[in-house]
Amino acid sequence: MRNKPNNTVIGAGLLLAVFIWGASNAAVKFVVRTWPPNFTGSTRFLAAGLVLLALLRWTKWFGETHPVTPELNRRLWWRGGLSLAVYIVTFNWALKLTSLSHVALYLGASPVWALFMEGWPERNWKTARRYGAAALAFCGVLTLLWPTLRDGAGGNLAGELLGIACGPLWAVFGNQCRFLGRGLTGTEVTAHTFWRSGLILAPFAAWELWARGGVPMRTNLILAQLLCVLGGGVAAFAIWNSALRHWQTSRVFLFNNLIPISCTAWAYFCLGEELGRTFWPAMMLIGAGVALGQAGI
Repeated sequence: MRNKPNNTVIGAGLLLAVFIWGASNAAVKFVVRTWPPNFTGSTRFLAAGLVLLALLRWTKWFGETHPVTPELNRRLWWRGGLSLAVYIVTFNWALKLTSLSHVALYLGASPVWALFMEGWPERNWKTARRYGAAALAFCGVLTLLWPTLRDGAGGNLAGELLGIACGPLWAVFGNQCRFLGRGLTGTEVTAHTFWRSGLILAPFAAWELWARGGVPMRTNLILAQLLCVLGGGVAAFAIWNSALRHWQTSRVFLFNNLIPISCTAWAYFCLGEELGRTFWPAMMLIGAGVALGQAGI
């Protein structure tokens, strides 16, 4: 007889995953202050992808594995690896140029952009809800962006715009993962797209190393990168994947809404980032947009 899942343990595990992802994103912010963004992303995803592949090969933690056909291999390169590479470079550059709390909040609107991309408008409640959610999220994004637009800070503006781009890019990658998930498990899709995105970025990372004459290999930077690889890339994902085996996807993804809060807390207490006056109003608008978009899912 199959044991009934312990909902308290599953919920606590998901909160732990959110906590780890907040720490991991704060670690990325810390690392890209010193290391170039392409090098940071390439080494992180190459290492995390290889660790996940090893776990898939030599353990049964993530269930059975499936063969990668030549056609699926091409799709993993062009649909998964490439879209993830574009996203992570954008994310890393955004963190280099602006605050983690802003980027995390922009990224928190990604469920709204995913709903917005689902289809053409129709005369029904679903379309009205989708466009209403997008309008609320857009107002939140504009609220957060407005002080930078008003003050005309060039470097910050570039970072804010890249942060805004992270939301739609993450939604695009999520759609690609759903397509690839028809032939692979979620863990397999993650492992295969991770190392492929790392390889795609490797030439750009090599150019950064050549242009800069190398990068400093201080202990704190290496440990922060290891946290990103083993914490955000492996441990948190293992918890997330385990929860998806017992709960509905929509129920698990509600915890996504806590990630911006986790990131903001880590940024405030560990990186000394101050929150602007528009942060909380923007968060309420984006949160309302996400809640409206997920209503009835």
